[in-house]
Amino acid sequence: MAEARQRKISVAIDASLWDEPTTGIGLYTRNLVAAMEREGVPVRRIGARHSGEHPRGAMGRTAYFLAQLSSVLDSVDEPIFHAVCNFNLPPVRIPGKRLVLTVHDLIPDLLPDTVSFAFRWQFRLWLARSLRIADRVICVSHRTRDDLAARFDVDRDKLTVIHLGVDHVDGIAEPDAAGAAFIQALALPRQYVLHAGALDVRKNIDLLLNACAVLHARGKAVPLLLVGQEWYGSEALAKRIAHLRSSGLDIRALGYQSEPIFYALMRRATVFAFPSRYEGFGLPPLEAMRLGVPTVVSSAGALPEVCGEAAMQIDPGDAEGLASAIELLMGSESERRARVAAGREWAGRFRWQTAAKETIGLYRSVLDHAP
Repeated sequence: MAEARQRKISVAIDASLWDEPTTGIGLYTRNLVAAMEREGVPVRRIGARHSGEHPRGAMGRTAYFLAQLSSVLDSVDEPIFHAVCNFNLPPVRIPGKRLVLTVHDLIPDLLPDTVSFAFRWQFRLWLARSLRIADRVICVSHRTRDDLAARFDVDRDKLTVIHLGVDHVDGIAEPDAAGAAFIQALALPRQYVLHAGALDVRKNIDLLLNACAVLHARGKAVPLLLVGQEWYGSEALAKRIAHLRSSGLDIRALGYQSEPIFYALMRRATVFAFPSRYEGFGLPPLEAMRLGVPTVVSSAGALPEVCGEAAMQIDPGDAEGLASAIELLMGSESERRARVAAGREWAGRFRWQTAAKETIGLYRSVLDHAP
C-alpha cells in the first residue's frame, strides 16, 4: 500500500470551460490544474474550445462530452479522468479508467426558477448518471455535500469535501494602460458598493437594489457597481436598474470585465455586497475578503461556511438588514478596519496548494482501491 501511494500519477481533466469568459468553475479548473502541476502531477486537458491536448473546436460542450469523450479517454494513458463541471462524465465507464467528479452546487434542482426547464432536465439526468458511475465525488463545501446526499441516490462514502483556494488574487496584476484609462473614465466616487457575479435571479440583486432604494429614501447616496455578464433573468433586472437610475440612484451595470479591471474595482470598493439566494461555495466574497474589502453576505447556502463570521451576514430576504449593514460599513472607518483584518485572516485559510494536495490524495486513494 505504501508503495502504491508513492507511485507517479497523472490525470486527464475536463477543460470545457478553460477558454470561456471567467466563471467560478473555469477559475477552479485553471487554478487547481496549476497547483497540481506544481506538485508534479501532469494534467491532460480535454474538451477546451481551442487549447489543451484535445480541443473540441466548434463542437458544443454537451455534444462533445456525450459523443467524443469516451473515445478520447480510451486513447489516452492517464488512468484518471476528473470531470469538474458538476457532471461531464462519459455516458458509460471506460475500461481501465477511474472517474472523479466535482460537484459545485445543485442550483438547477434547488432553485428551478433560476434556470430554463431544459437545462434543469439535462442537469438532473446527467448528474444522476455521473454520480452512479463516479468512483469518488468532490464537493466544494459541506453544504453541497449535504444537499447532494439529501436529493440524489449516492453513496455518502463516495463524497469528499475539498474547499477552493482564494490566493490566486494575490498574483493579479494591475490593469494595463488601456484598463487604467477605462477605470479613470468611470469617474468612480470616493466610496462605492460593489457586487460581482452573473446578473441572474439567483444572485438576489433585487434585494441589493431594494437596499439601495431604502438608503436613498433616507437621504444616503450609495453608489452601486455591478460587475458580471448577463444571465438567465437579467432582462427584468436591467429594466429595474434603468428605472432606479431615472429616480436618481447611482447604479452602474458594467457587464463582464477582464480580471485586471475586475479585481482593481474590487480592491477600490468600500463594501462588497453578495446577498445571493444560494451558493455552493461563494468565491467572490472570499476574494473580496482576501483583498481587504469589508464584506456583507447572505446567510444562504454555503456562504456562512465559506465566509464565517468575518463577513457580516444578513437574511436573503431582509432589505432593511442589508441596508443597515451597508450604512454601518460605509459610515464607520473603525468597523471597516475590523472587518478587513478579520476577513484577511479568515481568507488566509483557503489556499489552492492545499486544495491540490487534497485532490491528489483523493486520486491516489481511487487508484489504490482500483479493482
